[in-house]
Amino acid sequence: MASPASLPQYKSDFISACRAGNVLTFGTYTLKSGRISPYFFNAGLLHRADLVRAISLAYAHTLAAEPDLKFDVLFGPAYKGIPIAAATTLGLALVDEKRFGQISYSFNRKEAKDHGEGGIIVGAPLKDKRVVIIDDVMTAGTAMREAIDITEKQGGTLVGIVVAFDRMEKVPSPTDDDGIPRPSTIGEFRKEFKVPVLSILTLDDVSKSLAGMGSETELRRLEEYREKYRASD
Repeated sequence: MASPASLPQYKSDFISACRAGNVLTFGTYTLKSGRISPYFFNAGLLHRADLVRAISLAYAHTLAAEPDLKFDVLFGPAYKGIPIAAATTLGLALVDEKRFGQISYSFNRKEAKDHGEGGIIVGAPLKDKRVVIIDDVMTAGTAMREAIDITEKQGGTLVGIVVAFDRMEKVPSPTDDDGIPRPSTIGEFRKEFKVPVLSILTLDDVSKSLAGMGSETELRRLEEYREKYRASD
């Protein structure tokens, strides 16, 4: 296993912040899929000022690390994506104002407004813009498909997706322990929409971090879980 030094500094900093804020914890957790996971990533706890700063800069560095990704607007789907989009827009300006100083953000209303400016989009219009959709995680992908549909109907062009964490797990099935290889949800989106799907952290990153800290018990359980549910992509 590689040491934490092999991780970019922004990843190491974000892992440290998540562990300190109990966003990333280790134990025994039953997921919505029914899988018993040795770790849990709870993006809902990223509400404290220092953690908002940490995640905004981590998202910004993740996007900045893709020199070929050109975009105009960060679109944050309601509701969790709204503060993420706003915070990351600021983070981008702090990381590289020359490159990202003119980036805008927008989000959708759950119900269309028929007075004032009207419509379902708040913030930057998406029409004729290159759009990156930003959210916390992608599980089944239902919410992300809705966001892509909104982007297209508003005349925007999807050029990328970015989330906080990629569990790198194969999609669940009725016979989940069948040992049959399957792609992850993120892998399916990359193949279907043919755009970059980025994440601040992956399960591999967490594994490297644990190895560097000498957390042998946590690392062993993580590796056993990963081997059982590893995605084929």
